Amino acid sequence: MKYSDYIHESEINHKSLSYNLLTPKPAKGKSLKPGKIKVSPAKALSLLAPYTLTRIMEQIKAVVPLAAYLFLFQLLILRQPISSATTICLGLIAVIVGLAIFMEGLKTGLMPFGNVIGDTLPKKAPMFLVLIIIGILGVGVTYAEPAIGALKAFGSSINPQDAPYLYEILNNRSETLVVMVGAGVGLAAIIGTIRFVRGWSLKPLIYLALTPTILLTAYVWSNPDLRTILGLAWDCGAVTTGPVTVPLVLSLGIGIAASAGKGDSSLSGFGVVTMASLFPIIAVLILAIQVSQTMSVDEILAIASTASDASSSQISKWSQTPFVEIIGGVRAILPLVIFLMLVLFVILRSKLPNNLITTYGLTLSIVGMCVFNIGLTYGLGAIGGQAGTNLPAAFMEVSISEVSPIYSELLGLTIVILFAWLLGFGATLAEPALNALGLTVQELTNGAFKKSMLMYSVAGGVAFGIALGVGKIVFAFDLATVLIPLYLLAVVLTYFSTEEFVNVAWDSAGVTTGPVTVPLVLAMGLGLGNAVSATEGFGILSMASICPILAVLLMGLFIQFKQKNKG
Repeated sequence: MKYSDYIHESEINHKSLSYNLLTPKPAKGKSLKPGKIKVSPAKALSLLAPYTLTRIMEQIKAVVPLAAYLFLFQLLILRQPISSATTICLGLIAVIVGLAIFMEGLKTGLMPFGNVIGDTLPKKAPMFLVLIIIGILGVGVTYAEPAIGALKAFGSSINPQDAPYLYEILNNRSETLVVMVGAGVGLAAIIGTIRFVRGWSLKPLIYLALTPTILLTAYVWSNPDLRTILGLAWDCGAVTTGPVTVPLVLSLGIGIAASAGKGDSSLSGFGVVTMASLFPIIAVLILAIQVSQTMSVDEILAIASTASDASSSQISKWSQTPFVEIIGGVRAILPLVIFLMLVLFVILRSKLPNNLITTYGLTLSIVGMCVFNIGLTYGLGAIGGQAGTNLPAAFMEVSISEVSPIYSELLGLTIVILFAWLLGFGATLAEPALNALGLTVQELTNGAFKKSMLMYSVAGGVAFGIALGVGKIVFAFDLATVLIPLYLLAVVLTYFSTEEFVNVAWDSAGVTTGPVTVPLVLAMGLGLGNAVSATEGFGILSMASICPILAVLLMGLFIQFKQKNKG
């Protein structure tokens, strides 16, 4: 029996046991009408407290250790005080509370839509309409991703003189950027659904998706003005595979495959995350090429200088209020909810199992996203940016530190790289999705690939990736010269690996980039980039995506080798 089935059965048994114990038996010959259960406020609080505490503790385990690590590193190693410490702590509390509320709303509000639509859609609509709906849904879930706001929020830190096209896309075309990324996710969801129904292998799809990705990367890299886009484009692949996209798209795809009689495979569900990571990269690179053909660098710089003068008063007006974050939270969730309602009630003419609970869940999703956005701005983004800005003090002279450089250049650089490695390792082990993936993989491989082996190989891969990404910013080497060879190596390893390990390895990159890790790493990278006068600070997440793929593929080949030798 699977773990999820066991939990489901336990819940049923618990409910039936509670019903038998609490429900009075009717007298002979009489029927007992169910009445309303009266619960006092104190009793309701005692019932809700353990449940709420469990949900909040999940987020505390993900946020507090990372924040404590950054605080202690800055105070003890970099010898810098924490500026606006009270505001940052309140922001981190908002992140914890907001994520806990949002995840609860996701489970009780958004996920039921995905399950009902996934089960009902193929029965009441032709496959062509099914695929269109899934494609549109890809755009909606991208807007609803907690980490997508981080990309748009960091656009103002880009200097248009150093990276004109990057500045243009992040500031003046941020909505277009999200739509293009969403279109990539939508296309990935469509192909993933067809794969579920047809039972396609993941290997050919990886080769087909990587070919245009690498060719477009090489083309963009050959243009000096466009080269700064590469970090953003490859980072977008990591941002899209978060807590909204993966479960919603998977529940739809698996539901459709099951209704088509193809949902019993042990590998059902794998592969969509991979596609949802690669297609957004292609979409952003295409957008960058299109912008470069329609606007010159001089035009962008002229618009940027005018915009900076016009927006200065607006920035001072709103910078001290969470108004923008609240509006952003509502805009992220509400259109997705309206679209899901239209599909369910108008196209399918179906109903939800429990309207009251679903409405409650949808409300929690919106409230949670608003609170999280506030925490992202004042908590995660602030501490990440501060850590990145202070890091160079370890090995070079910076204006913010009177004692810089604190260490010799070699020792300081070693400390910075080690800091990045430990940050990546700890953050990855704290991701709840990785633990769930480890259990699934252990089942699929009959214990040959143990959960701990997967978790440590993925965490090690992310750690090396983040360390490599920090090295890219500090030493200013070209991202493409590292990424392209690493992905070509991944293709070679994929060819020699079995289907099971290929599915797990390529999807493992997606589970490592959660709503806490992504904004933190993005803010740290951009802060570090500004401090060392780098052109841009993107690219760390892209490194953190490819390295775990390589780590799991190598581990899988090692396990295959061991099993052959045993036989």
